[in-house]
Amino acid sequence: MPVPYEATGRTQQKSRTRQALVDATRELLAEGMTPRVEDAAVHAGISRTTAYRYFTNQRSLLLAAQPQIQPDSLLGPDAPTDPQARLDAFMTAFTQYNREWEPQLRSALRLSLEEQPERPLLRRGRAIGWVEDALAPLERTHPGLDRRALAVAIRSATGIEALIWLLDIANQTWPEAAETVRRTAQAILAAALREHTDPHPARTR
Repeated sequence: MPVPYEATGRTQQKSRTRQALVDATRELLAEGMTPRVEDAAVHAGISRTTAYRYFTNQRSLLLAAQPQIQPDSLLGPDAPTDPQARLDAFMTAFTQYNREWEPQLRSALRLSLEEQPERPLLRRGRAIGWVEDALAPLERTHPGLDRRALAVAIRSATGIEALIWLLDIANQTWPEAAETVRRTAQAILAAALREHTDPHPARTR
């Protein structure tokens, strides 16, 4: 297996150079660009030849610029224990996370639509675990409810993909989009709780 360029000799300086390219890429993404390796090099004040030693193509550069912080939960230890209130707190944190990383997540969304051997950020499903954590009180209040399936449903309707549609197609502002996905999450939770309480509702005659 080949050794990455930055892992050999003068590793600390190479680490700084690599980070400078990643930071430059994130700044260009925030400006609305989809930067190439040479664009990041110019923005970081690094030669193209040097930049290509770290990132052989645009895709590897964009993957490196994706969010690196992957906490187990977006909620703190003082999060509410009531399922609806806890989900609201989560949606506030989740939407803020998506807003903070919006340029990188848009880039990740483009990459996720490509055929490629390495799974990009949006195909790893980590946000589903965040939603499951937000729904943790249901294990006590509704032990028979499939939290995983519920988390998938909420994630599918409230993530960066939904937010991009609301922002770009529905022309909502960020506060409006945040409220839309919050209401959507609560509606999905409410429907699941109703079905769990009465899994075989009487048919209308």
